[in-house]
Amino acid sequence: MCTVVFSYRQHPAYPLIMAGNRDEFAVRPSAPLDYWRDSPNLLAGRDLQAGGAWFGVTTEGRLAVLTNYREFGKQRREAPSRGTLVRDFLHSTQEAAPFLATLAINAQCYNGFNLLVGSFSNLHYFSNRIMDTATAETTAEGWVLSDGIYGLSNHLLDTPWAKVRRAKAGLLELLNADMISEKSLLGMLMDRTPAATAELPNTGVGLDWERRLSPLFIQADGYHTRASTVLIVEKTGRVRLAERTFDNEANILTERRFSWYCPFI
Repeated sequence: MCTVVFSYRQHPAYPLIMAGNRDEFAVRPSAPLDYWRDSPNLLAGRDLQAGGAWFGVTTEGRLAVLTNYREFGKQRREAPSRGTLVRDFLHSTQEAAPFLATLAINAQCYNGFNLLVGSFSNLHYFSNRIMDTATAETTAEGWVLSDGIYGLSNHLLDTPWAKVRRAKAGLLELLNADMISEKSLLGMLMDRTPAATAELPNTGVGLDWERRLSPLFIQADGYHTRASTVLIVEKTGRVRLAERTFDNEANILTERRFSWYCPFI
């Protein structure tokens, strides 16, 4: 993903709601959200270049979400694919804490990343870049997230980039109006409002590209929002997962929806 917002234990009927956009170069091949043939309990899109994923769940309630940490000019071509971290956690039977403790040993081998892992009711956040927040308990295995509404883009958790603030405000509006549906969340993710110049971060890509990358939904030359994904976990145990994929003109290429009951919520 490149931007994800989520409500964690904030609504009495929905213990977890997530909505996020994946922005990627148009030429990078990927497969849309589906069950993986080699792991039939795993639902995720798939990066066909390196074999990893950006947002995935299992039918038993495991969850992994990855965003890249934007640091232009510091990328190492020989670094392993960060998307394999999502795949590896979803394939694993380890709990989040020991998985992250093992990852921490070699985390600096990867280019910058943020990782959310755990279950629908027990989420952890980890980054291989400097971390500092007052909204989570810090442990050696990352942060155990407390109840709240969170936003994450290509910096650290809850860094108040304009797109993160807008997405969190949009999610909160839907929560307050009790308008929680795949349609409403996917609509929220279509926000193309650019940040004001004074609100743009400085990540080294230059002012023009900072502006192009500032909306929640991106359309830029050769780089755009490729997929929007939403996850709704109900207190009843019902889980709903939906994804839209887009071309460079923001036309919908595919729309997929899945629903099942998870006994571990």
